[in-house]
Amino acid sequence: MPIFEYKAYAPGGSTKTGVIDADTPRAARQKLRRDNILVSELKPLKSRRGSDKNKAARGGGSGWLSKLQKLRQTSSGPSSRDLEVVAAVTRQMGTLLGAGIPMAEALNAIIDQADSRRIEMMFRDIRERITQGSSFGDALADYPQFFSELYVNMVKAGEATGQVDVVLRRLADFLQRQRALQRKVVSAMTYPLLMVGIGLLVVAILMTMVVPKITDMLQDTGQAMPGPTQLLITLSELFKNWWWAGLLGIAAMSYVFERIYRTSRGRLVIDRTSLKFPIIGELLRKSAVARFTRTLSTLLSSGVAAVKSLEITEKVVGNRVLGDATAHIRTRIMEGTDIATPLKQTGVFPAVVGYMVSIGEQSGELEQMLDRIADAYDEEIEVVTERVTTILEPIMIVLLAIVVGFIVWAIVLPILQVGSIQ
Repeated sequence: MPIFEYKAYAPGGSTKTGVIDADTPRAARQKLRRDNILVSELKPLKSRRGSDKNKAARGGGSGWLSKLQKLRQTSSGPSSRDLEVVAAVTRQMGTLLGAGIPMAEALNAIIDQADSRRIEMMFRDIRERITQGSSFGDALADYPQFFSELYVNMVKAGEATGQVDVVLRRLADFLQRQRALQRKVVSAMTYPLLMVGIGLLVVAILMTMVVPKITDMLQDTGQAMPGPTQLLITLSELFKNWWWAGLLGIAAMSYVFERIYRTSRGRLVIDRTSLKFPIIGELLRKSAVARFTRTLSTLLSSGVAAVKSLEITEKVVGNRVLGDATAHIRTRIMEGTDIATPLKQTGVFPAVVGYMVSIGEQSGELEQMLDRIADAYDEEIEVVTERVTTILEPIMIVLLAIVVGFIVWAIVLPILQVGSIQ
């Protein structure tokens, strides 16, 4: 069913914009008229899959034009608010389907309460696909920027077993836990970075605005400046005259780091090195293990095959070292072995994880055991997060105090010398 975008006058004279689906423009106007909405402008909207078909028919793009189109698609990706809405919609869909409401009606309810034009358009297109005979999983696969491979495969597994509502509720729990885990890691990293930023800002203000005025007054006395004061004057001149070079250097290092991280070998080296950092490495390892066990448990309990589950988990684990270990486990499973044996052989996962996975396989409760491992590591991440904040806070304060103390000492030292001479 075509989708139309309209501009209209609502009762009371206020203007209103929105989208509506109807067989023809006339039918769309009639629908709106029944709601006492007077249409002033109506135009059809092309769905994303329709534009993809047109692009395929034209043979695709090439050169700078295709790069520009790709950049536009990337820049118009989902916002964090959109992703939050998708997570909430997942739970609502699971509840509605579990109550016996048909898929099309459940999608109608989601469309009616959508507060984002992009979300509304997406679910209108998904509903149209379903009414035309497509499966729910295939319709979701047309929007990879919103629905990951994990999401789509779980829905398809739910369709195969007739438990889409159960899978959606399980997905909602998974997304909620993943967001909670991400917030824990981000909060642990944000505070020290904020302290570093504030410290650099304070030092930059002192070196470019305060110190030059004081050192100029000291130099006017004509006395020889002591070594610390001369060093402070030199650093102040560098800050004042070459601050732009510092910013360019930081930007260049960030660009080089990003380019290296995009390469296969570079990412492996960086991820392996990051796991060796004190405290921070422990936090990154625990979060990756929690993500591995939670994702694998969710996929297996939803009916996704073990090999496919490990293939998806390899992509979302978030660390190349653990990703390669997951790929090794998947290869060994295809050769006929269990999960616990190659998991222990990788040497990447903690020994307790391999032990608990082995028990889960022997007892036939692997999914439940993986969930328990994830829960345990979630609790450990909270402990490590508190430890990171507790340790880094005094370190940052001491470092800032040393820098400010040196500045004060270098300024006071020549003043004391003048006093001793007199």
